[in-house]
Amino acid sequence: MTRNKLGLFSLTMIVIGLVIGTGIFRTSKDAAEASATPGIFFTAWIAGGLIAICGALTYAEIGSRYPVTGGYYKIFSYAYHPSLAFGINAVILISNAASLSGVALIGSEYISPLVFGPSEVEKWKPFVAMSAIILFYGLNLMGLRMSSKTQNVLMIIKIAMLVVIIAALFFPAIHSTAPVIIDETKTSGAALLLSFGVALKATSFTYGGYQQTINFGEEVENPRKVIPRAIFIGIIVIIGLYLLVSYAYVKVIGFNNLKETSGIASVVAEKMFGTPGKYASSILLFIAVLAYVNVLLLSNPRVMYAMSTDGILPKAFQKKDEKRDVLTVSLTVFAAVCVIVLFFADKFEKILSFTIFLDSIGMATSAATIFILRRRTRHLNDTGIFSMKLYPLLPVVFILAYLFVGTMIAISEPKLALTAISVLAGLIILYFIVKGFKKTDQTNA
Repeated sequence: MTRNKLGLFSLTMIVIGLVIGTGIFRTSKDAAEASATPGIFFTAWIAGGLIAICGALTYAEIGSRYPVTGGYYKIFSYAYHPSLAFGINAVILISNAASLSGVALIGSEYISPLVFGPSEVEKWKPFVAMSAIILFYGLNLMGLRMSSKTQNVLMIIKIAMLVVIIAALFFPAIHSTAPVIIDETKTSGAALLLSFGVALKATSFTYGGYQQTINFGEEVENPRKVIPRAIFIGIIVIIGLYLLVSYAYVKVIGFNNLKETSGIASVVAEKMFGTPGKYASSILLFIAVLAYVNVLLLSNPRVMYAMSTDGILPKAFQKKDEKRDVLTVSLTVFAAVCVIVLFFADKFEKILSFTIFLDSIGMATSAATIFILRRRTRHLNDTGIFSMKLYPLLPVVFILAYLFVGTMIAISEPKLALTAISVLAGLIILYFIVKGFKKTDQTNA
């Protein structure tokens, strides 16, 4: 079984894969659109990175103190109550499936025009996205080792594309000369704060995902040391890439034009290499999407497994191919949900906003478990586990940052926030209903 364990390099690639989806290829536009000035734009990226470091170190210690498969579910159950664990993680599973399907569809938008005629693109896009999901479902069925090796290759390709975009900084001839135009009506104190909050929402979403690394717990070699190292190294690499890529977008496209430009990565590639560069970047963007599809198929079934061990999902979700180390039923169900969601992909943007708000709740409450874990696992102190410095400052900063993002969303989209809270409350109530039925059945038996 040891040969199937994840090492430092593989887990670091998973961290990077969980974070770098297609976000950096589009959210720079969203962050620029929200930012009143270039200063706000870059501050939002830097602040997002600093918050991610605080979160990375917090989750590194959580993973070190509580290394179990499906850890992102288990910490809620351990620190709070299984009902909250079920409620938040059920919503996250659905939103992750929706996010995976939407991202696969976005990827198909890049590759479909290269394969099909203009009149056929819209018809075939869903099938291209579906094919990507089915392909990586098959790869994940072949085992943890195969899927993690595939992830390593895909991530190297994705990082290479980011490096190409960064290389545009060294081509002054293609840099934009358009002057920065600032709307003076949006530079007051309150307006700047709101501008920063909305921009931070975009950057925080782009930095998110690393917390799911703790789902692999027992499947990692020496998890108490490897998990924190992989998370920290991965986040540092990501911060550097994001800042450089965002700076390249501004330099090549121009700050004001960035607010209104779609397909920003392809625009940069076309300016560097002409039409062939545009086509090459389309292929590479599709490959980048495949890495995101693969890593979500790799991570989420482990949460379903954890929920099953707590008796919330049927025991079938615990079924495992021991030889390949694959959660066959959980993987199959999650992949099936992703394919089904493809038929509702036109609602992806609403689902995405819904997800960001719920993620703010999930991130703040999951990070807060560190205070409970520290008390309950005192016996692990001085045993070689990872313990963050500047405690409790780092988790407090992280929690407050996500509460701020959630508040900004609630202010700008109150109906969406109310709906999200209602769904979460409904799932928690569902937990007690299911438990009640099980208790009644056991009593009657």
